Amino acid sequence: MDLTMSMSTTERARVESQANAFNRALEGQGGASQELGRDDFLKILLTQLQNQDPTKPMEDKEFIAQMAQFSSLEQMTNISTGFREMNSLLSSNQALEVLGRTVEVRQGDQLVRGTVSSVTSGATPQITVNEQQFDYSDLVRVVQ
Repeated sequence: MDLTMSMSTTERARVESQANAFNRALEGQGGASQELGRDDFLKILLTQLQNQDPTKPMEDKEFIAQMAQFSSLEQMTNISTGFREMNSLLSSNQALEVLGRTVEVRQGDQLVRGTVSSVTSGATPQITVNEQQFDYSDLVRVVQ
């Protein structure tokens, strides 16, 4: 069932206005996130429920399908968060493995060669080479 067909012109204009405001907000963020999250999904569902024609309510199977989609979105969000945390731990462990080893690190257009004297952990591990801090991602090669 197409929800827009059962909506009055005023209701359709209100929903369209809300969608346009949402799109402008996304553009105001520099388009940083073009994906809908769970909060966005709930806002859309709530708007849909608020603006439905009371004489033609949403059918049960449509509502159940949307709730199943929301549940799937929630689980995917949890999995994504878990992967981010695991990636952070792996990066920290990889950085620890180069402690005391001679490495080459990219600094602008040049390579700096030296021994890793310290390592920090976290989402973006840092290594210290020749008393300078570098991101672990700047590591080009482990020499020794």
